[in-house]
Amino acid sequence: MTVQLSNLEHLPNYQITERLDVVYGSTVRSKHVGKDLFAGLKNIVGGELTAYTELLEESRQEAIDRMIVKAEALGADAVVGLRFSTSSIAQGASELFVYGTAVKVAPISQQQYQAPPSGGYDHSSQNTNPQTQVTPDDLPRFNPFG
Repeated sequence: MTVQLSNLEHLPNYQITERLDVVYGSTVRSKHVGKDLFAGLKNIVGGELTAYTELLEESRQEAIDRMIVKAEALGADAVVGLRFSTSSIAQGASELFVYGTAVKVAPISQQQYQAPPSGGYDHSSQNTNPQTQVTPDDLPRFNPFG
């Protein structure tokens, strides 16, 4: 199983069985002088700075890859509570930092949980036997920060 990522505090259709540790990945990148000059010119006329967009996309992917390596080393199935942060390290150099909580998960069987119909939850046809139907509010939630 590959490490799944979620910016939620849980992983949909899975139950968190064990919290392992906080994992992170980071990269520090600087701008290329030539691209910086072109971006300065582009700043005058307006429009997207595609060189910076590409730099940020590469940075995000590199930081995520480094975080996943750490999660795999812990034996994690998923990382929940995924967040990004940036900071300026020096003039022209920035850090992109990604972090989350590495967890082990188990799939929730369809018998344990049935999603409400796409039109919403129909309370009129709700089964009155609480042992045969579990609503999303009844499922245990995991707080990765506590």
